[in-house]
Amino acid sequence: MTAATVPPTGDGAAPIRDYGLLSDCQGAALVSRDGSIDWACLPRFDSPAVFAQLLGRNGGHWQIRPPGPYETTRIYLDDTLVLRTEFHTPDGVVALTDVMVFGADERGHHIGRQSPHVIVRRVEGRSGTVELDIHYAPRAGYGLTAPVLIAEDGGVRSRGGPSSYLLSSQTQLHIRHSDATARVHVTAGQMLHFAMEVTSPWGEPRAYLSDGEIEAMLESTISGWRSWSNLHQSYRGPYAEAVRHSGRVLQALTYAPTGAMIAAPTTSLPETVGGSRNWDYRFCWVRDASLTLAALWIAACPDEAGDFFSFLATAAGGRIAPGENLQILYSIEGERLVPEHHLDHLDGYLNSRPVRIGNGAWNQPQLDVYGELLDAAWTYAGEIDRFEPVTAQFLIDVANTAADRWTEPDHGIWEVRGRPRHFVHSKLMCWVALDRAIRLADKLEASHRLDHWSAVRDQIRGALETQGWNDAAGAYTQSFGSEELDASSLLLLLSGFLPPDDQRMLATVEAVADRLTDSHGFVYRYRNPDGLDGEEGTFAICTFWLIQSLAEIGQQHRARSLFERISAFANDVGLFSEEIDTQTGQLLGNFPQAFTHIGLINAAWAIARTEDTAPARTPPEPPPGTVP
Repeated sequence: MTAATVPPTGDGAAPIRDYGLLSDCQGAALVSRDGSIDWACLPRFDSPAVFAQLLGRNGGHWQIRPPGPYETTRIYLDDTLVLRTEFHTPDGVVALTDVMVFGADERGHHIGRQSPHVIVRRVEGRSGTVELDIHYAPRAGYGLTAPVLIAEDGGVRSRGGPSSYLLSSQTQLHIRHSDATARVHVTAGQMLHFAMEVTSPWGEPRAYLSDGEIEAMLESTISGWRSWSNLHQSYRGPYAEAVRHSGRVLQALTYAPTGAMIAAPTTSLPETVGGSRNWDYRFCWVRDASLTLAALWIAACPDEAGDFFSFLATAAGGRIAPGENLQILYSIEGERLVPEHHLDHLDGYLNSRPVRIGNGAWNQPQLDVYGELLDAAWTYAGEIDRFEPVTAQFLIDVANTAADRWTEPDHGIWEVRGRPRHFVHSKLMCWVALDRAIRLADKLEASHRLDHWSAVRDQIRGALETQGWNDAAGAYTQSFGSEELDASSLLLLLSGFLPPDDQRMLATVEAVADRLTDSHGFVYRYRNPDGLDGEEGTFAICTFWLIQSLAEIGQQHRARSLFERISAFANDVGLFSEEIDTQTGQLLGNFPQAFTHIGLINAAWAIARTEDTAPARTPPEPPPGTVP
């Protein structure tokens, strides 16, 4: 191996579909096809990024790649989210293995609850001799801090800002300003090891890791992923590998210390390139609760389902005063105050501004969350003997609030930033809240509420059947009095409000499939103005809802065909974003998107179940006890 100084590259962000995900179930990073870590938040998913080139050229990155022409192939190692990228050059082949290190218990039950917050990169020469450029440019605080880098025996230390970063490497790196670079030649059979960890600038300096220690971390994490996958992933139905992979993605997006699942590990990846529909998704939404629990039961196991429900019951818990809203999203440790502000020093992904931190929808009134939370409780209730009294009282309060407030307008499932309306989906989910509360009455010790809950549930049904249906549209629509279609109307079927043979429901499914889709049959959320500038792509979760609906009404061939068409738009390592521009093949929005992978899992299960090919799911029995 030889080393020489090379100038910084700073190529900017790659297409969204070119990124692979790394996670230690506490923080996350995105690696491009050309070996550049352009986004990394450590030690938490919502920590200020140390590499943020994804959102601006000055945001920092860490790249390892050949300087000359090359072709790239990538895979996740079997049953893991350990990413291996191979660079094929005219002179040889080199493999780059990337991982975020975590700990697992001896049985593989829990991964990521203990993490050293280390990114490991291993270079292996496969054939010939390959020249590589290494460019390490940490920028703490979303690029606000260009640290002082100090080259030492064993690696590079950073100084400056609230966090420090220790890069362990036996490769000699040359410091130029706040960048460390090298050019190396890697021969067949040769290995190079790199490990970057977060440290405190205030304590004693940490020692550098040896190559042997880095290799042990890598191998231990591979074993941890495989132990977890083999223990937890029992689904064997249609599209089994896609389901199992999506289950691992959901695990990677789970903050292991609390059980919270983030919507995505990124902020401000645009729904329209160059537009302003750019949001921070590094939070846990109550809205995702019931669909998430169903997906975890299919693709993971009761441990994750129990952890997730426990987080929701704890974060959202507490008495709900009359007239008070249930908050719709929380931080990964349950914090409720997540105000939104802009990072004006970043240009945004392909000049898509503003770059947002926090989420301004946190205090919107959204009535559908009552139904999602109680549906999650109903999904989980079969695995416990009883709810603890505090949790039971909270769920009773949720049901009572839905009963009291269902007649109010709100901002709806899509968090429309305009005037509140009487959204059909919001009314539906208030119906779901009361329906599930009635079913749970014994476990909630709330039999005295049954008559009231039943009466209000019937009132909501009457309103939905008379005002939610629109004769001119020939379908259930977005809001009372509107002729506009909305994909969320499919949940009238998927929630159990209407049976699969209901004629109005059948008409609604066909209306969505015919009038709310693009040429590929992929579904838009809606097509009417929503008060925001710009267009958006087709919504992947909505397309999976249509697949589920087609399966439920007996159209399994159509369901399978659409499932396979949308699956082809995942990237080369099986990851989806929130939206798809089928004209260009671009993935749009924050990435990877938990809701999309949840939709894939639930759609595959619907196909399996309605075809009578659903395998028996045999996850381990949940531990005895009660939900806190």
